[in-house]
Amino acid sequence: MKTKLPFFPLNLVAFPGQQLNLHVFEPRYKELVADCIASDSNFAIPSYVKNKVEYGTEMKITNIAKRYEDGRYDIETIALSVLHVLNMENPFRGKLYAAGEVEILTNVDNGDVLLKEELFKFLTELYQLVEIQKIPLTPKFKVFDIAHQTGLSKEAEYDLLQIREERKRQRFLLDHLKAILPQLREIQRNKELVKMNGHFRHYNPLEF
Repeated sequence: MKTKLPFFPLNLVAFPGQQLNLHVFEPRYKELVADCIASDSNFAIPSYVKNKVEYGTEMKITNIAKRYEDGRYDIETIALSVLHVLNMENPFRGKLYAAGEVEILTNVDNGDVLLKEELFKFLTELYQLVEIQKIPLTPKFKVFDIAHQTGLSKEAEYDLLQIREERKRQRFLLDHLKAILPQLREIQRNKELVKMNGHFRHYNPLEF
């Protein structure tokens, strides 16, 4: 589906379902938010990660937390769908902000149960190694739900955003976890060795 949306480019990746709080202070984006409120319409966050505006997320304003006298806003938003930017007009005719035509990308919810179980196992170990007390996993979790809590670089998050099938996203995240977990295990092992330093320990002699 193609549509036209105002653009609020940011150096971040917003995954569908993510709640994002924004403090809006620049004149062009104050105008953008005011227009969205007035018309009850959505806007796009093109993810400016790899020095270009190409993919991003459609955002909906869910609450105006605060409206300042000088036109600034504190808004609460939720990410809806991944989009592909087709063109951009900057500034958009008669406005301070940019806008353009986007294609809302279809998501294929074809997650694999076995891949999900493997992900759960690796994610649980990850959170234990980094000492996260409350594991942010539920039985119905999808990759987008927990992607920000997996140690992905911003560039990797941007690559993940473009994957349209849940099964492929599962494999992408598994490959990432299989790469970083050995490093984290080694760090944890070294931490334990440091804790042992200076203490008397009993070692069984090796038999040759």
